[in-house]
Amino acid sequence: MDRTVYQEPLVSRYTSLEMQELFSEQFKFTHWRRCWVALAEAQHELGLKLVTREMVEELRAHIDDIDYEVAAQKEKEIRHDVMAHVYAYGLCCPKAEPIIHLGATSQFVVCNTDLLIQKRALALIKKALVNVIANLAAFCAKHAGLATLGFTHYQPAQPTTVGKRNTLYIQDLIMDLEYIEHLEQQVKARGAKGTVGTQATFIELFEGDHEKVRELDRRVAAKLGFDQVFAVTGQTYPRKLDMKTAETLAGIAESAHKFAVDLRLLSNLKMQEEPFAKKQVGSSAMAYKRNPMRSERMTGLARKLMGLPANFSATAANQWFERTLDDSAIRRMDMAQAFLLADAILRLYVNITSDMVVYPNQIGKYLRTELPFMATEKILMACVERGKSRQEMHEVIRDHSVAAGLAVKEDGVDNDLLTRLAQDARIPFALEELNAMITDYTAFTGRAEEQTHEYLREVVTPLLGRHRDLIGGVDASLKV
Repeated sequence: MDRTVYQEPLVSRYTSLEMQELFSEQFKFTHWRRCWVALAEAQHELGLKLVTREMVEELRAHIDDIDYEVAAQKEKEIRHDVMAHVYAYGLCCPKAEPIIHLGATSQFVVCNTDLLIQKRALALIKKALVNVIANLAAFCAKHAGLATLGFTHYQPAQPTTVGKRNTLYIQDLIMDLEYIEHLEQQVKARGAKGTVGTQATFIELFEGDHEKVRELDRRVAAKLGFDQVFAVTGQTYPRKLDMKTAETLAGIAESAHKFAVDLRLLSNLKMQEEPFAKKQVGSSAMAYKRNPMRSERMTGLARKLMGLPANFSATAANQWFERTLDDSAIRRMDMAQAFLLADAILRLYVNITSDMVVYPNQIGKYLRTELPFMATEKILMACVERGKSRQEMHEVIRDHSVAAGLAVKEDGVDNDLLTRLAQDARIPFALEELNAMITDYTAFTGRAEEQTHEYLREVVTPLLGRHRDLIGGVDASLKV
């Protein structure tokens, strides 16, 4: 690593080698050459006499031996990256040199390669997403019945269960997965469309044979690994697709952000934590700290990704007529960053959910503190069953509840509402009876446990079954 110049942290710190390789120059430029081979081979198969089998084989033999220095020097001279690589390829393939890029425009190689990269990158994202869902499903099953405080407005609310809460994260991720699978169907080849999408040059090459030109389009796409091709394009494939891709990836970031922030809040309450390495340092000054570093990192990366769709939207909206070049520089950065960010986020998500830690005793402590307030309706009904007036009991319980809550806040004492009620002669229950009313936490969680098992059984398990070939094999280890 050259430490005297800026290095992209997404590459050096956060992302998988597989995603980095997809967006590497090696992958891009070798696949430009694969596009040229596919075009020449299809032209030869369809009877274009200018292109011989010998030329095609020469091109195929030199896909990987790229002289980057020659290409870079030529680009500096002519200010055109595609023609610089046509030149470098031609030096390797003197027999085929006259027919390289025949009938094509620069976006033939650029767009088709970009689409191929995105297709493969989406597959990596999908695999990681499925693995997060699988991790969370196991966690939900394990903690389906573990009662915990619910929170609304980050204030204590009616209890739920740890498992039920985490089904909400799964539900978000399943929506993301569905959008990914829809997007996969939208990623098609640009094919061989010519300069502005009319295939005019190919019609000339094939002497007006429209069927051969249509077949050329289909064959090139198939040779590049696509089963669909855009029926119509301008000079580029529709930049609307880029916007939808960015929105879909940003949706994953939103889901991850929600989970990460919740886990950070739970970490503060000491109820639930992300994994903490044996030698991990939480603070350079405060040695006792166990900061939720992974969740914090995931939050920051997600924030960056959630901001990218606006760039893609502006680019798509600003493509004048068949195309304008202001899409080039920004896409070189943003498309790679969008996928790298999603990759980094999901690797963290897999890592965190593989070994989350839950503290039932601490959860119970918070429940015991807040349940007396939440049990007041139950106590009220029990008083009525013993012959007391509902209105009178409501007023008595309300007065004691306000006083107990004020004491907790002003004096820092424990919640003594049940003791206050037991000492009031108007309440027909002893302290032991009142305590018994809140002993079973699950009596306050409604159908949370049942909902968790039902959701896992009816929704999550079938989905994971359909994607069983994607489970496992995700390197979620942290570089730093």
